[in-house]
Amino acid sequence: MIEKELKKLIEQIVQRGCEERTMEVKAAHDGCPEKLYDTISAFANQDSGGTFVFGLDEKGGFAKLGVYDAQDLQKKVMEYCEQMTPLVRPVFTVCDEGGKVFVSAEIPPVDVAERPCFKTAKGRLHGSYVRVGEADKPMTEYEVYSYEAFRKKFQDDIRPAERVSLQKLDQEMLDTYLARKRKGRPNLATLPMEQQMELASLTLNGKVTLAAALLFGIYPQAWYPQFCILATRVLGTGKGRVDEDGNRFADSKRIEGTLPEMLEDAVFFVENNMQTAIRIDERTGQRIDTPQYPLNAVREAVLNALVHRDYSVHTEGMPILLDMYSDRLEIINPGGLYGRLTIDQLGSATQDTRNPVLVMAMETMGKTENRHSGIATIRQAMARQGLREPVFEDLRRAFKVTLYHGRQHGDASETMPELVAAAKLLDEKGLLAFCRTPRSRAELMEHLGMGAGRYALRRYLEPLVQIGAIRMTLPAQPRSHRQRYVTAVGS
Repeated sequence: MIEKELKKLIEQIVQRGCEERTMEVKAAHDGCPEKLYDTISAFANQDSGGTFVFGLDEKGGFAKLGVYDAQDLQKKVMEYCEQMTPLVRPVFTVCDEGGKVFVSAEIPPVDVAERPCFKTAKGRLHGSYVRVGEADKPMTEYEVYSYEAFRKKFQDDIRPAERVSLQKLDQEMLDTYLARKRKGRPNLATLPMEQQMELASLTLNGKVTLAAALLFGIYPQAWYPQFCILATRVLGTGKGRVDEDGNRFADSKRIEGTLPEMLEDAVFFVENNMQTAIRIDERTGQRIDTPQYPLNAVREAVLNALVHRDYSVHTEGMPILLDMYSDRLEIINPGGLYGRLTIDQLGSATQDTRNPVLVMAMETMGKTENRHSGIATIRQAMARQGLREPVFEDLRRAFKVTLYHGRQHGDASETMPELVAAAKLLDEKGLLAFCRTPRSRAELMEHLGMGAGRYALRRYLEPLVQIGAIRMTLPAQPRSHRQRYVTAVGS
């Protein structure tokens, strides 16, 4: 920065009275501050870098004290930077205000392939830091490993699955996959099966790889219990609430199996637990169903979580989390963004791939296009349905996708005549008239006269609840034994 920019920055800091993720204030009035290593490391390890501002007293309300000696201060800060690996080259700016001198030192970001930047004497594991808010926190062993994995191009998806033998793979699925691989590759078809397996990265030095276990294992969770999806439908907008019967979740499932099986089961779980808005086309009289979340967006989000999660030994105890709240769907997978990709580049830049063998295999199996189009597909699907922009977050050790549904069933966008028309079309069993008096589930099942009570309610009652024609008296406690259903529209 130039002198004018430094003066402006100082005024902003004084006015705001706080530091920031990319800003660290040091007094330096009586000498060079000690222990700058942590912040230098933290700044160098974030994409935006960071800036020291010397001459302001944080403890004294960011009073302007000036520095003791600008030239000596720069020399000592440079000495700190020279004790880092890789070497850090700060950029200094000096300004004079009211006879007091202030100094800034801009710490540039280290390239991702050279991270983490750490104090040489303390070593990579103990001398690496990250910036959290305005504090410097030691990197975890996993965070250090993540940078190491990218730098050295580790492929955890083809690490040996020590407990898995070829006999524990589904041979039919394996044969089908290899037949697809051979299609259009005549040279591959002439090789012995052992070589085909090796070239497809299903074995490595004669041992079954993790990719083979996850794609074709008879039961992959026997060896990797947490390489699964924990799916829940939560009561309300946050966890912790229980209904009157003590239930914390409206639905909960541990989704297991191979990657393709988990993909399909997770999408089914969402489809089965989300509501569907129903309206009648004024011109045709046809019923139009609109799900809370477009299923192609859900599918892409789950697929991305499965193939781009971290499969290293550091995350073997971490499942993928799929949580459905009343206002949103969250999918969290272990492992943050991989390589040089940043959040703002998602969907628009070719990205480094953490698990290339898994991605390629899922493409061969027809589960993905492997064209880095998943994020764009999610965004387009949400936009076409008029829903909010999806939110993508890099949480250091995890990656999170949040899909919001912007429409509530029976909201103000539907006029009352349209709602009445839709209700009459769906009311096959006279529930609108019956529920003018609030009714319990038992009374409804008796009225419907069907032995399969739960089916009857889902078949005839739920569509009317979903469009708002019949409402629950305790909407926040859907499973309560005191729940009653009452007609909300005229008919």
